[in-house]
Amino acid sequence: MEKENSNNNWKNKVHEIIYEADTPMGKWFDIILIILIFVSVIIIMLESVKSIDAVHHDLLFTLEWIITIFFTIEYIARIISIKKPLKYVFSFYGIVDLLSTIPLYISYIFVGSQVLLAIRAFRLLRVFRILKLVQFLGEASQLKNALKASRAKITVFLFAVLIISVILGTLMYIIEGDEAGFTSIPTSIYWTIVTLTTVGYGDIAPITPQGQLIATIVMLVGYGVIAVPTGIVTVEFGKQKSGNSQTSAQEGSYVHVNTQACPTCSSEGHRDDATHCYNCGSILNNE
Repeated sequence: MEKENSNNNWKNKVHEIIYEADTPMGKWFDIILIILIFVSVIIIMLESVKSIDAVHHDLLFTLEWIITIFFTIEYIARIISIKKPLKYVFSFYGIVDLLSTIPLYISYIFVGSQVLLAIRAFRLLRVFRILKLVQFLGEASQLKNALKASRAKITVFLFAVLIISVILGTLMYIIEGDEAGFTSIPTSIYWTIVTLTTVGYGDIAPITPQGQLIATIVMLVGYGVIAVPTGIVTVEFGKQKSGNSQTSAQEGSYVHVNTQACPTCSSEGHRDDATHCYNCGSILNNE
């Protein structure tokens, strides 16, 4: 029994350090983690520069292995410090952590796969926890809901733009022809879309007065193509913000949340006064 309690205390301490950013040790661990992620991504970038890699290949490779070993130990520690490891393994962060760890190992089987280590950049999302930006997750949720509410209108609008692009592209193919680079209808549609989005690569350009007139119209329409979806999402975002403001006013006060992670399912964002996990009901490690 005493041995079991000792094991639980050890796991709880590891869990507190690697999963929570509200404790001093948790903050230091996450800061070190972010620094190593930055260093790892920079190493991958430097290795892609042939002149730098030729001179410092051994150093970069050694640093890469040191960081990989650290991430491997961290990944294993995350698994053994929670009661339901599969919850973490199949979570978004769990998958990213695994994908950012294994490329260097499998590079001995598949040459060149170590470039996939750039996936580690996704781990920088943990900076939200370190800088206590949890309160901004509400804003992100509002934006997500606004995009979700706008998807039908934006889909119809984009479908209409696609139809216009096909029609104008076909018309440009008929007017301009091969001499101006409009060698096929798909190529002409590509030019129309590039012009509508105001990208304008310049690889294809109309040479006839009629084609230039149509190109002018397409350019003017392009400004509307950019503005309309933005306006749709902005209106929906305003509705979401207004609705949440009314809800907050009715509730009376803001409820503070922290980065404490459930030792069973790893859910975060608990209230400061919470004693049980909102997701699975397990007891939190409040001290």
